[in-house]
Amino acid sequence: MNNQEFNFKYTNITDPSELDDISNRLISKAKSAAKNAYAPYSEFNVGAAVLLENGEIITGSNQENAAFPSGLCAERIALFYANSIYPDVPVKSMVVAALQNGEYLKFPVAPCGSCRQVILETQTRFKNKIKLIMYGEEKISIVEDAAFLLPFPFEGF
Repeated sequence: MNNQEFNFKYTNITDPSELDDISNRLISKAKSAAKNAYAPYSEFNVGAAVLLENGEIITGSNQENAAFPSGLCAERIALFYANSIYPDVPVKSMVVAALQNGEYLKFPVAPCGSCRQVILETQTRFKNKIKLIMYGEEKISIVEDAAFLLPFPFEGF
């Protein structure tokens, strides 16, 4: 028997001024993107903002469909769009923010399992860590390596 342990560090902050300017700009973009979500079924609007290594910021919002699960999450929309227009440019970081009943959530929301796999695939593809910032009005959680969110990825471990 070979027991393994999975540990990782993450940071929680309550004051956005503790973040650098680009992280705050990404938060603003993700919050704006959440307002553009098409979520008539869940009424749970999610926005994502992706910072590319070339400085470009790409946003996405969740898009639902009556023929569930034909919709798509904000994180995958942002990443797929970024990869389609900048196929050779690595992703540096991503912010996720959610809005419900016209209010941003007080606490961070994490990407779903499918999005975690896509984020990790993007990280693996470019051989660089993706910093993930999960926004909440009262708390912001930061993970420095997207691999921490998916300890047993599809590709193996």
